[in-house]
Amino acid sequence: MVFNIKDSQERRVIKDFPRTVKKLENVWIPMSDGAKLAATIWLPEDATENPVPAILEYIPYRQNDFTAIRDSIRHPYFAGHGYASIRVDIRGSGNSDGVLLDEYLKQEHDDALEIFDWICQQEWSTGSIGMIGKSWGGFNGLQVAERQHPALKTVITLCSTDDRYADDVHYKGGNVLASDMLWWASTMFVYNARPQDPAVVGASWRDNWLDRLENTPPFVEEWLTHQRRDDYWKYGSICEDFSKVDIPVFAVSGWQDGYTNAVFRLLEHLPNQSKGLIGPWAHEYPEVATPEPNIGFLQECLRWWDQWLKGIDTGIMEEPKLLSWIQDSELPQVTYEKRPGKWVGDNSWPSENVSSNKWWLKGQSITTDQSMSNDPVVIPSMQEHGFYNGVFCPFGQPGDLPADQRLENGKAAVFTSAPLEENVELLGKPTFHAEFSVDQENAFIMAKVNDKAPTGESTMITWGMLNLNHLESHEDPKALSPGEKYRVRVDLNVLGQQIPAGHSLELVLAPTYWPQAWPSPKPVNLTIYQSENTYLELPVRTAQPEDKGAGDHFQVPETAEVMEKEVLRKEKRTREVKHDLINGIWKLEDMSDEGERKLLSNGVEHGSINKNTFTIKENDPLSAKVTCEWELNVGREDWQTKLESFSEMTSDQDNFYLVNRLIAYENNKEIFQKEWKKTIKRDFQ
Repeated sequence: MVFNIKDSQERRVIKDFPRTVKKLENVWIPMSDGAKLAATIWLPEDATENPVPAILEYIPYRQNDFTAIRDSIRHPYFAGHGYASIRVDIRGSGNSDGVLLDEYLKQEHDDALEIFDWICQQEWSTGSIGMIGKSWGGFNGLQVAERQHPALKTVITLCSTDDRYADDVHYKGGNVLASDMLWWASTMFVYNARPQDPAVVGASWRDNWLDRLENTPPFVEEWLTHQRRDDYWKYGSICEDFSKVDIPVFAVSGWQDGYTNAVFRLLEHLPNQSKGLIGPWAHEYPEVATPEPNIGFLQECLRWWDQWLKGIDTGIMEEPKLLSWIQDSELPQVTYEKRPGKWVGDNSWPSENVSSNKWWLKGQSITTDQSMSNDPVVIPSMQEHGFYNGVFCPFGQPGDLPADQRLENGKAAVFTSAPLEENVELLGKPTFHAEFSVDQENAFIMAKVNDKAPTGESTMITWGMLNLNHLESHEDPKALSPGEKYRVRVDLNVLGQQIPAGHSLELVLAPTYWPQAWPSPKPVNLTIYQSENTYLELPVRTAQPEDKGAGDHFQVPETAEVMEKEVLRKEKRTREVKHDLINGIWKLEDMSDEGERKLLSNGVEHGSINKNTFTIKENDPLSAKVTCEWELNVGREDWQTKLESFSEMTSDQDNFYLVNRLIAYENNKEIFQKEWKKTIKRDFQ
């Protein structure tokens, strides 16, 4: 996971702000149990005489080194416009005390409430607080809002979720998300093992480091123990009771992000003052994200903060509830620098501008004519299906996106429409409904939609999957009866996409999708019945006259000045699919050398290399294997630390098998090594 500042086509770097900014480093926020949390605070120099509202970003990614570069362009900007902008390391991360035991624990939320109390006691504070965050910080902003602290007035959440089971890196459609569960767990495994900075905390750093090394668990063990949507996942999922979030939320994402689905649910269920913004972007802040166009997102944040934290009417509430970038059709590329399209605005969600359009299966086609064929279609398992479908959650790195789907179509069943007679614009959530049977007790279905150009190229525009053992419930899965007919609804990822006249739609179905989904324990033959119950439902948006001005108020991106750094090693990414023709083994090797940098302000050097390998053998679902390797360093001058980790996940018909190893070095001398092994029973996976 790279925290870089991408150069956009246009960006104004602001050095002189309306209020002069001072930076308070290594601020300690005391907790009631005696622990201290590490913070950096940017605030106007005159804030004691003229108090200001506070903005909190609260994440575990180390504000003194790993996120320092990205923090430098954002927090001083807010402070310069009249806010105390505060970056706090979660307990157990960075220079904060303790050990981080899992994501989104009650302790994390309790600490946040104490941070609010501390802010309200400061002489520079007006007592009004907003939270902002991307990914983890976007998640916990929503989760902390549930606790209804009176000082928290609003949240800006980016690239986040309201449902930890349905839309995160662990499970999708009730399937183990093989592409990301172990990878993200291995990431946090090594991240959490990083030491405090002795220049900040003193001699106690080493005892804390050894404590973190010994007691930071591999999160994947807990995640894989909970294969159903149980109380573990319900905690922190605000969709369990949306009414607990009673403050306005600004929800932001991008079509390349892995968390866009949540924006629509949040707008439907949160207070009416909440708004949404979806651009073409990957998992990143819109002022620096790829692909372009970027927008002046920090200016939009100020408009939101001024409205809800200062009581200034900024006009933002007169604008559409949801602003979306409808992407033009593009030929498939694994990396896009730009995505042409247009902004559209909807004043409510669900929107009266969006209607349902149904496509029924007929032979090898899909058609809006309901006179379907009655011939069943048998779709066999091909374990290697899915290698060219891109990553679950692109961060904007080269190679993240799906390749031409002609590389995949021969490994699945494909139903193609006639060329469209007119342009179609889609906005919202597609669904696939089917009557089906299978020949095994355990199975899943994958459905995706492609935009097929007249010249033959096939661009994936959405996909989804469902564990068919979860037909009735994610909480109480059941074995399937081979040969019995069932009905299923598969939710596909939301999209905002134009399909031009002359292009065709492709509906692709399969019972395998490696490495996104862990394969069923036995090869599956999936039979789809072409009946009135089997159809693709697409959300078609009718263009509105007022769309013409949507997005016109967005300004050129502005940021504060990027902090000074020295690049010690440039970043590099490789992503390769390898096929052993003789042995029928397929392998995806994904390597990200995230580079190494030296921060000139504190002398800290930090860098990392991550390699992830996904392997499977044709006709053998039990051959599936994921390995994740990390090498990560943090240090300065004569204080140097390095971590090496190895994580592996395999399975047989009955169990999953996990191996995690961690080695730590201090000044090139090994000081710690430990291995964790765990066997976890498969639970309808």
